[in-house]
Amino acid sequence: MTNKQVMHIGLDDTDSTRKGCTTYITALLVEKLKEVKATFLDYPKLIRLNPNVPWKTRGNGALCLKIECAAEIENKIREITVQLVEEHSDLDSKDTNPGIVFFPHDRIPEDIKTFSENAVTKIVTLEEAKKLLQKFKGEASGFKNCRGIIGALAAVGKTFEKDYTYELIAYRMPENRGSKRRVDAASIFKMDKLTRPYTFNNVDTEKDRVVITPRGPDPILFGIRGETPRIVKQAFDLVKSKEPVERWVIFRSNQGTDEHLKQVSELNNIEPYQSVVAKGIVSRNPRLVPLRHVIFSVSDKIGEVDCAAYEPTGALRKVAKKLIAGDKVEVYGAARQFSPGKRLTINLEKIKILSLASKSYLQNPSCPKCGKRLKSMGKDQGFRCKKCNIRFKNAKKVHVMMKRDLHLGLHVTSTRSQRHLTKPLRRYGLEKSGAPTEDMLKNWHSP
Repeated sequence: MTNKQVMHIGLDDTDSTRKGCTTYITALLVEKLKEVKATFLDYPKLIRLNPNVPWKTRGNGALCLKIECAAEIENKIREITVQLVEEHSDLDSKDTNPGIVFFPHDRIPEDIKTFSENAVTKIVTLEEAKKLLQKFKGEASGFKNCRGIIGALAAVGKTFEKDYTYELIAYRMPENRGSKRRVDAASIFKMDKLTRPYTFNNVDTEKDRVVITPRGPDPILFGIRGETPRIVKQAFDLVKSKEPVERWVIFRSNQGTDEHLKQVSELNNIEPYQSVVAKGIVSRNPRLVPLRHVIFSVSDKIGEVDCAAYEPTGALRKVAKKLIAGDKVEVYGAARQFSPGKRLTINLEKIKILSLASKSYLQNPSCPKCGKRLKSMGKDQGFRCKKCNIRFKNAKKVHVMMKRDLHLGLHVTSTRSQRHLTKPLRRYGLEKSGAPTEDMLKNWHSP
């Protein structure tokens, strides 16, 4: 009887800003593992790590496959994986440092789960990863400075015991890569309408623009994100591509879950490279820098930070511009690295308005006889009514309360500027809880 072995295969840092894609290498690996009769125990995992790390490429995504295979082909699977990574990584780029992790155990230890969580919310080190691999008898292969081992282990450690989503990614034929993607936009808008709210971030309604197609030279044609494998497959079938699809795969992911955001009790507790949720009072009115980005300040009892809504955030920038000192808010976003002589800045992803301060303006009083607005007779000289020809030497300007053009509640950055991990408004109320239990679709990849 053939002995069976469970194995997790983690991959990270194979691409660069000029070419490559770790999800594509994973898609190729799916095909190769199918050929050697490996059994897939879950969809491939696509884990978005801390979006603030300075050495990330585009989406800072790491991948993991969980398989069961005959013990005698374990070494062959390792060889196949290393060869694919070596062939398809952009090793000529100084910033590309691929890593592979082989973890031959069914259950993931709590220490590695914690490492995975930390890799999404803070900075973790290669030294930490190596110690865990040694402790739990995992194996790793790395190229150059081996930094990709960090993300590869983090992907292995992700068990989706909280919220998760799915993404179907379709890939281009090699001869089409680098050219403009040819997908029928009307079919994508129709798909979005037919599958909402169970798919998300398909189109940007503010700009009337498709957002499922990337713009870079990578091999991805488009990616559809949604709540279940079935809905992203249905959505895929609704999209009309004007160029052939080489292959496609459904991934399970932490995208659109806000997993990167961590609540902080005080503003002084915020550290650079964190993504945080923090409450405070608007302490300085919004200002335009330089005439298109909106900056305002928020304070609590012991600290103060700046908050930035940059021009691409669209609707969020408009909300930020209307805030005034005294408004109580909860801000969501990434803390930038400290700059000498400057306060810490949070790059905003969301703003929750908890309460609005009163705002008033001064205007001339009304004539008590006819009701018309009085005219000023000069500084400290009182007012007069032109119609009634009456003077009011002791009259003063009056405060008039303004109606605030803002509503309480959550405001999210525009679709086009949302990070992979940002939870869009469409997902609120659809969050999942507990480890996945549903059966895999029969056809979750091609080929």
